[in-house]
Amino acid sequence: MKAKWYLFIMVMALSMLLAACGSDSEAGTSGDSEGDSGGETYTVATDNNFVPFEFMNEETGEMEGFDIDLIKAIADEAGFNIEIESMKFDGVVAGMQSGRYDIGIAGMTITEERKETIDFSDPYYDAGLMLAVSADNDEIQSEDDLAGKKVGTRSGTTSETYIRENHPDAELITFPGIVEAYMDLESGRLDAVMYDVPNVQYYVANDSEGLKTAGDILQGEQYGIAFPKDSELVSDVNEALQTLIDNGTYDDIYEEWFGERKYGTESSE
Repeated sequence: MKAKWYLFIMVMALSMLLAACGSDSEAGTSGDSEGDSGGETYTVATDNNFVPFEFMNEETGEMEGFDIDLIKAIADEAGFNIEIESMKFDGVVAGMQSGRYDIGIAGMTITEERKETIDFSDPYYDAGLMLAVSADNDEIQSEDDLAGKKVGTRSGTTSETYIRENHPDAELITFPGIVEAYMDLESGRLDAVMYDVPNVQYYVANDSEGLKTAGDILQGEQYGIAFPKDSELVSDVNEALQTLIDNGTYDDIYEEWFGERKYGTESSE
């Protein structure tokens, strides 16, 4: 009887020890979320390749960029956590419309058409569209010279809409990613590429082989953080964004990715 009682005590002690270990292990599991505010965790959808706003660092396997740093700072200021998921730009828009994701940040232009199906934060970046051409191309000085030319851009973007509506005489060629368009321009298969100003300028300055910009900035645009319709997060994000602008954090993030400010966020201030 004594032996049985001793065995029972040992079994109970072992069970309690295993339960404690299990609890410690579960408490330490936090997934891929950013921040540790103790608040709610929200999923952020972002583009997988829109330099310098969001892109994959091949060495670290982590998403980086202006948008990534900004949304992390907003989450910290607002007191919630985020999990970032990258995808093609069309997937970000669709994810907002379906409510699959809580937040979308992807250099997304605020348009009246998009506002019919999704909500936006206050503008956080002033942009526009710009042309890139071969460095030895003297025929295309501005958008007035696009008739009969092969013009590439990324599908599903405001630049595609702009070309369709304003340059029906140009041969529009769309690509799933803008880098493919730049590569076709460099190889001579395109005459020009039209896309968002910061991306065009960044690519021409850092990654291109013999490209230059042409003409002026077209169609003033503003980027906004996207949400499913009637999201309760909009006001919290707007408040956090304004705080970051007021306390200088926004400027610090901007200067890290773009250097001295030449355009952008004036209207947000």
